[in-house]
This record gives sequence, C-alpha cells and structure tokens, in this order.
Amino acid sequence: MKNFLSIGFVTGIIGQIVGTAIGIGLLTGIRAMMGLAPKSEPAAVLGAALGIIGFMIGVGGFRDWFTWAKGEDTYEAEEFHDRPGVIRYWGYSLDHKVIGVQYGILSLLLMVLGGTFALIFRTELAQSGMQFISLDFFNTLIGMHGMVLIISILMGISAMSNYLVPLLIGAKDMAFPRLNAFGFWLAVPASVVIVAAIFTGGFDTGWTGYPPLSARAPLGMQMFFVAVFFAGWSSIIGALNLIVTILRMRAPGMNMFRMPIFAWAVLATSLIALTATQLIGTSFQMVSFQRLFGMGFFDPAKGGNPLLFQHLFWFYSHPAVYVFILPGLGIISELLPVFVRKPLFGYKWVAMSSMGIALVGFLVWAHHMFTSGMEEYLRVPFMYSTLLVAVPTGIKFFSWTATIWQGRMRFATPMLFTLGAIVVFLLGGLTGPPLGTVATDLHLHDTYFVVGHFHDTLFGGYMFPLFAAIYFWYPKITGRRMNETLGKIHFYLMTPSFLVMTFGQMAVGLLGMRRRIADYDPAQGFQTTNLIVTIAAFLIALSILIFFINLFVSARKGEVAEGNIWESRSPEWALLPSPAPEHNYAQPFNVVGDPYDYGLKGSKYVETAPQQAAD
Repeated sequence: MKNFLSIGFVTGIIGQIVGTAIGIGLLTGIRAMMGLAPKSEPAAVLGAALGIIGFMIGVGGFRDWFTWAKGEDTYEAEEFHDRPGVIRYWGYSLDHKVIGVQYGILSLLLMVLGGTFALIFRTELAQSGMQFISLDFFNTLIGMHGMVLIISILMGISAMSNYLVPLLIGAKDMAFPRLNAFGFWLAVPASVVIVAAIFTGGFDTGWTGYPPLSARAPLGMQMFFVAVFFAGWSSIIGALNLIVTILRMRAPGMNMFRMPIFAWAVLATSLIALTATQLIGTSFQMVSFQRLFGMGFFDPAKGGNPLLFQHLFWFYSHPAVYVFILPGLGIISELLPVFVRKPLFGYKWVAMSSMGIALVGFLVWAHHMFTSGMEEYLRVPFMYSTLLVAVPTGIKFFSWTATIWQGRMRFATPMLFTLGAIVVFLLGGLTGPPLGTVATDLHLHDTYFVVGHFHDTLFGGYMFPLFAAIYFWYPKITGRRMNETLGKIHFYLMTPSFLVMTFGQMAVGLLGMRRRIADYDPAQGFQTTNLIVTIAAFLIALSILIFFINLFVSARKGEVAEGNIWESRSPEWALLPSPAPEHNYAQPFNVVGDPYDYGLKGSKYVETAPQQAAD
C-alpha cells in the first residue's frame, strides 16, 4: 500500500479529489455564512480549478519550487533519478524521454476515448431515427469527440517533440526540465476535468462552444471551459520550452540550415502555440465569466457581440490546425530520405515553408465566418489569404515528389504510413479550396463535406505521420522492433477504410447533410452512405486495435533492435544504442555535413570530435 501511494499519478489523483472537495466546500460554506442559497455552477468551477492545482501539488509539480522558496538548495536536473522500470512513467520525471512517453500514453488513451465516442454516435447515424441514445447525449458525444481528440493530438505532438527534439539536435535534455514536467502533468488533471463534463450534464454546442448557446448550456459546459483553459497552459509552457531548446541547445556545427526538418516544424508549431493559444483560453474564459458573473461580453442585450467570440476563437483555432499538422509534415520529410535513400529535395525551401505556413496561418481565420454575418468586404481578402496557404504547402509536396522520384524505396511499415500520409493529406488539401472560396463555402459550410475534409487533413497531417513515427522510433524507446506483419495489416486495413469513410462523409455533405445532427429523413438518400461510413469507422477502430496489440506485445517479444536498423544519418540512430541512455549523448558530437545527403559517397552528418561553440 505504501508503494502504491508513492506513485505520482496516484497521489496526484488524491490531490485532485481533495482540491475539488475544498473548492466546492469553500464556496458553498461562504455562501451559507452570507445567508445565500448554494449555487452548483460557481462551486463546481472553483472545485475543478482547485482540483487541478491539488493534482499538481500531489504529483510533485510544485515540490522543487516550494523548496527553493523556503531558501533551501534544490538538486540540478541531471541529478534527478527516475524510479526503475515501468513505474517511472507513472510518476514525476525530468527526463525528456520519459516525459515524451508520458505524453504519448496520455495521447493514446485520449485517442481511444475520443474514438469510442465517435463509434457510439456513428452507430446511431447508421440508420435514420433515434435508436438508443438521446438527442442531448448525442450532442455531448459530438462535442466530446472533437475536443478530446484535439487534446489528444496536442499531447501526441508534445510526445514526438519532447522525445525527439533533444535527440535530433544533440541536447542532453530540454532547456527547462522542471517546466517540461510541469507542462505534462498539468494536462493530466485537465483531461480528467473534460471527461467529467459527461457526468455534469454534458453540453450541446459541439467542440467550438459558440455563444449564446454555450452561455445557456448545462454545467458540463463549464467543465469543458476549465479543462481547455488549463490544457492551453500546458501547450504554452511546452511551446516556450521547445523554442528555447531549439534556438539555444543545438550541437556544435548545427546551424539553422543543418537542423533536421522536424526541428524546423516543431519551431514553427511552437511559435504558433506560444502566440495564439491565449486567444482560445480568453474566449472560453469570457463565456465562463458571462455565465458566472453576468458579464455581457457576447450578449447583445448588454452591449456584447457574439461575433467577437468567433474572431477570438478562430484566430487560435485555425492556426491550431497547423499546430496539429506541421510536426506531422516534418515527420514525412524526416522519414522519406531514409527509405528512399536520396537527399531531401529543396531542404531550405522545405524548412522555410514551415515558417511560411505558420505566418500565413494567422491571416486566414475568418474563412470560418463567411456565413456568420461578417462584413462582406472582408470576405474576399480572407478568401485570398486562405488560398495562399497552398503555396508553402505545395513546396512540401513538390519536395516529397522529387525526393521519391527514381529513389530506391524500401516499403517498411514506417514508409507505408509516410506514403499514406502524403496521399491522404493531399486529399485534405484538394478539398480545402472549396471551403475557402466564398461562393462554394456558402453551400458547403457546416455540412458533412467539412467533416470529411477535416478528417483528411488531420489523418494525413497527424495520424498517419504519428503511426509512422511510432513504428520508426519505437526501437529507440524500447530496444525492440514492432512486428512488421501486424504493422502492414494495420496500414492496409486502416487506409482504404479511412478513404471510404471520408469520401462517404463528403458525398452526403454535397447532398446537403448537416454536421452535428442526430437524425435525418431516409427519403434524402443519406442512409446507405451513412451505414457504409459507420462500417468503415469500425474497421478503422479494428486496425487501431491491431496497432495496440502490436505495441504491447512487441515491448516484450519484439525482435531486439541492434545498431542502426534503418541506416539513418540522424544522430540518435548513428551514435546511440537502443533504447536511448538516460542522459542521451555521453560524448558530444560535431555536425559536419547536411542531414539528408543519403546516397552521396563519403558524406557525413555527425562525428564525435572536440567541440566548438554552436552557430
């Protein structure tokens, strides 16, 4: 029992329960002393916020800072030693690799949860009429599916970034190890709070939380707001850490244009997250305060404007799409040369295209508002800026095509998912312009065509690259390879099922089926397609179940990974054993060449040698 209670996650959950009880009891007690009737919503919000703080205290997130505040010495980050074995992943660690795996575990758990929500409401949509769930619960599942998977994607991006960036650039760890751990553990209680939304009345606004509907939604809406607010903090903290790490901790000789493309993608992503995440936190906080204190930010009767929320929300939430996909596009550029055995075509253009996407991404948010009553003279400039995103994105596609051309491709599982990512993301890109062009968007807005396009974009830009990254770097984490046969079954089952699902969604969208509806008229011709889409969704779920079986079985029984199994030039494969050691590189290395010069005789990227200052 003592050992169980010493696990950080367990003490954190206990702290969250205690903090939640204190918050609810404190506000209820104060109102009672003032002779006021108890109000559940303010008490629940305070309880949720103090519960998250209680979790952070219980897990040890403030321990070192409390020690420092008392005037006592704290240990250096490299002096912190994790508990041995698997148990270290359930407690507080300062090792970026452990934190990366922790982010990955949380991401996969949320992915399963969000996917399960989708399977439930997709089963409801398989035929017309209400079969087994209520309208309110359907609405809650729709919103939970969206936001839980968005948080899952943010955690997955953090997993890849935390694990890989220090290894790729030759750093011992992240720039701020304590802040790194704090950012991860902040996301854990936030995830608990968003799940609590189901049990506190749910909400009927979808994942966007638009007022005035969100201002009148059940209590679950407030849990949604609190969870996203604290998850946003986690994202900002992680972005700051990654920016400093990339800019200040590169190996000697690694100037910006010798840096891996994935590091460029993470840098662009982190700049977006650092500068834009405040907007979604602010927009949700304003609705929360409108509910709690009667403020009129978005209430026209009090001088507010509902469109203000949409501007604040989408100023983050469209750039957030690039937060989701830029690291995935970086993974594609990282893995293609390895399996094609050719240099990455147009390296500098690909690097700068990530920064270009990040920049242009801030100029396109209002294309989500073409139908909202926005001033008409604003539509055309936002239409052109939206279409402009195709230019830096097209640079990546030209680079990938030229890299593949006449290459000696090896079709290992990571390469299959890389190629699948290119095809699926291309479909997402081709279906985007009709939604960014005013005339066509007026017809397609809020239909299932948008749903199909969005899933193509996220699966091509995130899910396929995520699986490629896991299959590729899994040996570096565990020392064992994942099973290739199961990996290929996963790919060949998921890919056609996914294409059938999204083409079906776009087909019913073109016929006028609205998104976020629980029922439809069978005479409209949607039923057969919806049944096919539902079957495809379950096949995708089956393929991911196969992935999880492979993930867990390979950890114990997988083929032992010895040496540079992928013949990669990247330093973590060229210089480190598998699994990677605790403090990364025992001997620093010099960067002496370009990262992707595959197939060029005598070319070197890294070598262990006496060091000089980094550029």
